[in-house]
Amino acid sequence: MKPHKLGLAGGLTKSFIASPLTPLFLLAALALGLVALFTLPREEEPQISVPMVDIIVQAPGLKAEDAVKLVSEPLETIIKGINDVEHVYSQTSDNQVMVTARFKVGTPSDSAVLRVHDKVMANMADIPVGIPEPLIIGRTIDDVAIVALTLTPSAGADTDITANDLTRVARELQTELTKIDEVGLTYLVGETGEAIRVAPDPERLALYGVTLKALTGKVTAANRAFSTGTVRDNGMQVDVMAGQTLSSPAKSAIFC
Repeated sequence: MKPHKLGLAGGLTKSFIASPLTPLFLLAALALGLVALFTLPREEEPQISVPMVDIIVQAPGLKAEDAVKLVSEPLETIIKGINDVEHVYSQTSDNQVMVTARFKVGTPSDSAVLRVHDKVMANMADIPVGIPEPLIIGRTIDDVAIVALTLTPSAGADTDITANDLTRVARELQTELTKIDEVGLTYLVGETGEAIRVAPDPERLALYGVTLKALTGKVTAANRAFSTGTVRDNGMQVDVMAGQTLSSPAKSAIFC
């Protein structure tokens, strides 16, 4: 039976197995590994720079369909012309447009915001006249939400729970979450402000000769408070406020 040829790899392996230098090579590799372990810089939680820039544009009076054509698309074209921009996203709603530019990994955040600001300001002529100056906000990887909590009424809950009720609960929850150690940024999405809706009766307005404009002015004037100065009481300076703001539908009915 003919002996089998080991080839180049087999010959090297056979020579190293029988060589007295092999343990020395292993010790040298181990020593180099230990030196690299203690000398190379390392970080427990390395920060990855993935800058994002939000361009928020107020477009009062424009429906979402019109804002896409007049604001979103021209703004996307402007942003795509910036160096190192990897992706461009847009979110358009009635009266508002938000375009987000995501830069390549490693781009400095300050440089990204500056590039977007300069590019947008230099091309404001492409945005329709009457659109306010955009608000430009820089984002980083730390702004990405780690935990998202959704509040919604349960299936058997009282149907009188409104969006304002959920907003109040969410704000209280946000306050408690900020008390937890090492919690950074917290924010609410979809919150609604307090509002009182006045639904006038056209027949009763006509009966009393009150126009809708006059009713609007009356409600606006009732929902106002302003400072009238200060007075001294027992050696203390007290601010004096005149008027009051509406806090319930019953109060709005009184002023109407």
